[in-house]
Amino acid sequence: MTDRNEILMQHLRDFAPLNEKDITDSQLLWKARRIAKGDFFNMQSMVCNDLGLIVKGIFRIYFRAPDAKEDQNIFFFSEEQFVVSLRSFVSRNPCWYFIEAMEDSEIFFISYSDLNRLYESHPNWAKFGRLLAELFFTIAQSRTEELLFLSPEQRYTRLVKEHPDIVERIPAYHISSYLGITNPSLSRIRKRIENKKAE
Repeated sequence: MTDRNEILMQHLRDFAPLNEKDITDSQLLWKARRIAKGDFFNMQSMVCNDLGLIVKGIFRIYFRAPDAKEDQNIFFFSEEQFVVSLRSFVSRNPCWYFIEAMEDSEIFFISYSDLNRLYESHPNWAKFGRLLAELFFTIAQSRTEELLFLSPEQRYTRLVKEHPDIVERIPAYHISSYLGITNPSLSRIRKRIENKKAE
Protein backbone atom coordinates (compact mmCIF):
# COMPACT_ATOMS: atom_id res chain seq x y z
CA MET A 1 0.00 0.00 0.00
CA THR A 2 3.05 2.28 -0.24
CA ASP A 3 1.87 4.00 -3.43
CA ARG A 4 -1.65 4.23 -2.02
CA ASN A 5 -0.27 5.75 1.16
CA GLU A 6 1.50 8.43 -0.85
CA ILE A 7 -1.81 9.24 -2.61
CA LEU A 8 -3.34 9.84 0.83
CA MET A 9 -0.50 12.03 2.06
CA GLN A 10 -0.39 14.08 -1.14
CA HIS A 11 -4.14 14.61 -1.07
CA LEU A 12 -3.95 15.83 2.52
CA ARG A 13 -1.19 18.27 1.58
CA ASP A 14 -3.21 19.55 -1.36
CA PHE A 15 -6.42 19.88 0.63
CA ALA A 16 -5.21 21.77 3.70
CA PRO A 17 -2.15 23.76 4.87
CA LEU A 18 -0.53 20.80 6.62
CA ASN A 19 3.22 20.77 7.21
CA GLU A 20 5.38 17.66 7.35
CA LYS A 21 5.02 17.32 11.12
CA ASP A 22 1.22 17.51 10.78
CA ILE A 23 1.34 14.78 8.15
CA THR A 24 3.81 12.59 10.04
CA ASP A 25 1.86 12.84 13.31
CA SER A 26 -1.31 11.71 11.53
CA GLN A 27 0.15 8.84 9.51
CA LEU A 28 -0.44 6.06 12.02
CA LEU A 29 -4.02 7.24 12.61
CA TRP A 30 -5.10 6.62 9.00
CA LYS A 31 -5.94 2.96 8.40
CA ALA A 32 -6.25 1.16 5.06
CA ARG A 33 -9.46 -0.73 4.34
CA ARG A 34 -10.80 -2.69 1.39
CA ILE A 35 -14.57 -2.64 0.91
CA ALA A 36 -16.09 -5.18 -1.47
CA LYS A 37 -18.71 -4.18 -4.01
CA GLY A 38 -22.09 -4.08 -2.26
CA ASP A 39 -20.62 -3.69 1.23
CA PHE A 40 -21.08 -0.58 3.32
CA PHE A 41 -18.87 2.22 4.59
CA ASN A 42 -21.75 3.20 6.87
CA MET A 43 -25.32 2.03 7.44
CA GLN A 44 -28.59 3.89 7.84
CA SER A 45 -29.48 4.46 11.52
CA MET A 46 -25.84 4.04 12.63
CA VAL A 47 -23.50 6.82 13.73
CA CYS A 48 -20.82 7.50 11.10
CA ASN A 49 -17.59 7.02 13.07
CA ASP A 50 -15.02 7.39 10.29
CA LEU A 51 -13.89 9.86 7.65
CA GLY A 52 -12.70 8.08 4.51
CA LEU A 53 -10.56 9.07 1.55
CA ILE A 54 -11.25 6.97 -1.55
CA VAL A 55 -8.14 5.60 -3.22
CA LYS A 56 -10.01 3.28 -5.59
CA GLY A 57 -13.71 2.83 -6.31
CA ILE A 58 -17.06 4.60 -6.30
CA PHE A 59 -19.47 4.98 -3.40
CA ARG A 60 -23.09 6.00 -3.46
CA ILE A 61 -24.98 7.68 -0.65
CA TYR A 62 -28.62 6.73 -0.79
CA PHE A 63 -31.82 6.81 1.22
CA ARG A 64 -34.31 3.99 1.51
CA ALA A 65 -37.76 4.92 2.81
CA PRO A 66 -39.55 2.10 4.68
CA ASP A 67 -42.40 1.94 2.18
CA ALA A 68 -40.42 2.74 -0.98
CA LYS A 69 -39.81 0.22 -3.78
CA GLU A 70 -36.60 1.89 -4.94
CA ASP A 71 -33.58 3.57 -3.37
CA GLN A 72 -32.98 7.29 -3.89
CA ASN A 73 -29.36 8.04 -4.77
CA ILE A 74 -28.23 11.37 -3.34
CA PHE A 75 -24.47 11.61 -3.89
CA PHE A 76 -21.65 9.74 -5.60
CA PHE A 77 -18.04 9.90 -4.43
CA SER A 78 -15.05 8.49 -6.32
CA GLU A 79 -11.24 8.48 -6.31
CA GLU A 80 -9.43 11.14 -4.28
CA GLN A 81 -12.63 12.37 -2.65
CA PHE A 82 -13.54 12.22 1.02
CA VAL A 83 -16.53 10.07 1.91
CA VAL A 84 -18.50 10.55 5.12
CA SER A 85 -21.94 11.40 6.46
CA LEU A 86 -20.64 14.64 7.92
CA ARG A 87 -23.75 15.54 9.91
CA SER A 88 -23.67 12.16 11.66
CA PHE A 89 -19.87 12.26 12.03
CA VAL A 90 -19.92 15.69 13.70
CA SER A 91 -23.15 15.47 15.70
CA ARG A 92 -22.68 11.81 16.76
CA ASN A 93 -26.30 11.16 15.76
CA PRO A 94 -27.40 8.25 13.57
CA CYS A 95 -26.94 8.61 9.83
CA TRP A 96 -30.05 8.90 7.64
CA TYR A 97 -28.33 7.26 4.68
CA PHE A 98 -26.49 4.18 3.49
CA ILE A 99 -22.98 4.61 2.07
CA GLU A 100 -22.29 1.65 -0.23
CA ALA A 101 -19.34 0.62 -2.38
CA MET A 102 -20.40 0.26 -6.02
CA GLU A 103 -17.12 -1.44 -6.95
CA ASP A 104 -14.44 -3.31 -5.05
CA SER A 105 -12.91 -0.28 -3.34
CA GLU A 106 -9.94 0.83 -1.27
CA ILE A 107 -9.99 3.68 1.21
CA PHE A 108 -7.98 5.18 4.01
CA PHE A 109 -10.00 6.19 7.04
CA ILE A 110 -9.54 8.02 10.33
CA SER A 111 -11.85 7.76 13.33
CA TYR A 112 -13.81 10.65 14.81
CA SER A 113 -11.85 10.46 18.08
CA ASP A 114 -8.44 10.40 16.38
CA LEU A 115 -9.32 13.28 14.07
CA ASN A 116 -10.55 15.37 16.98
CA ARG A 117 -7.33 14.75 18.87
CA LEU A 118 -5.49 16.12 15.86
CA TYR A 119 -7.78 19.16 15.83
CA GLU A 120 -6.95 19.87 19.47
CA SER A 121 -3.20 19.35 19.22
CA HIS A 122 -2.40 20.74 15.76
CA PRO A 123 -3.70 24.14 14.59
CA ASN A 124 -3.31 23.14 10.94
CA TRP A 125 -5.49 20.10 11.47
CA ALA A 126 -8.14 22.40 12.95
CA LYS A 127 -7.96 24.28 9.63
CA PHE A 128 -8.41 20.95 7.88
CA GLY A 129 -11.63 20.46 9.87
CA ARG A 130 -12.94 23.85 8.80
CA LEU A 131 -12.13 23.19 5.16
CA LEU A 132 -13.79 19.77 5.37
CA ALA A 133 -16.97 21.33 6.77
CA GLU A 134 -16.93 24.00 4.05
CA LEU A 135 -16.45 21.34 1.37
CA PHE A 136 -19.40 19.23 2.47
CA PHE A 137 -21.61 22.27 2.99
CA THR A 138 -20.83 23.29 -0.60
CA ILE A 139 -21.52 19.77 -1.89
CA ALA A 140 -24.86 19.62 -0.08
CA GLN A 141 -25.98 23.09 -1.14
CA SER A 142 -24.90 22.52 -4.74
CA ARG A 143 -26.94 19.31 -4.84
CA THR A 144 -30.01 21.14 -3.52
CA GLU A 145 -29.58 23.94 -6.04
CA GLU A 146 -29.11 21.46 -8.90
CA LEU A 147 -32.45 19.85 -8.12
CA LEU A 148 -34.14 23.25 -7.89
CA PHE A 149 -32.59 25.13 -10.79
CA LEU A 150 -30.99 22.75 -13.32
CA SER A 151 -32.63 20.55 -15.91
CA PRO A 152 -31.97 16.80 -15.81
CA GLU A 153 -29.64 17.21 -18.80
CA GLN A 154 -27.66 19.91 -17.00
CA ARG A 155 -27.48 17.73 -13.88
CA TYR A 156 -26.24 14.82 -15.99
CA THR A 157 -23.58 16.98 -17.64
CA ARG A 158 -22.36 18.17 -14.24
CA LEU A 159 -22.27 14.62 -12.88
CA VAL A 160 -20.11 13.43 -15.79
CA LYS A 161 -17.80 16.42 -15.34
CA GLU A 162 -17.28 15.61 -11.64
CA HIS A 163 -16.97 11.84 -12.24
CA PRO A 164 -15.73 11.54 -15.86
CA ASP A 165 -15.93 7.75 -16.23
CA ILE A 166 -18.94 7.10 -14.00
CA VAL A 167 -21.19 6.26 -16.96
CA GLU A 168 -19.02 3.25 -17.83
CA ARG A 169 -18.59 2.10 -14.25
CA ILE A 170 -22.09 1.95 -12.74
CA PRO A 171 -25.51 0.80 -14.02
CA ALA A 172 -27.68 3.41 -15.73
CA TYR A 173 -30.53 2.99 -13.26
CA HIS A 174 -28.31 4.37 -10.47
CA ILE A 175 -27.64 7.48 -12.54
CA SER A 176 -31.36 7.83 -13.32
CA SER A 177 -32.13 7.64 -9.60
CA TYR A 178 -29.55 10.34 -8.85
CA LEU A 179 -31.00 12.61 -11.55
CA GLY A 180 -34.59 11.95 -10.47
CA ILE A 181 -35.65 10.65 -13.89
CA THR A 182 -36.53 7.35 -15.58
CA ASN A 183 -34.12 5.19 -17.59
CA PRO A 184 -35.79 6.08 -20.93
CA SER A 185 -35.37 9.78 -20.10
CA LEU A 186 -31.68 9.20 -19.37
CA SER A 187 -31.28 7.44 -22.71
CA ARG A 188 -32.83 10.43 -24.50
CA ILE A 189 -30.48 12.82 -22.67
CA ARG A 190 -27.44 10.76 -23.67
CA LYS A 191 -28.61 10.63 -27.27
CA ARG A 192 -29.11 14.40 -27.40
CA ILE A 193 -25.62 15.00 -26.00
CA GLU A 194 -24.07 12.58 -28.50
CA ASN A 195 -25.92 14.27 -31.36
CA LYS A 196 -24.64 17.69 -30.24
CA LYS A 197 -21.07 16.34 -30.21
CA ALA A 198 -21.53 14.98 -33.72
CA GLU A 199 -22.72 18.30 -35.17
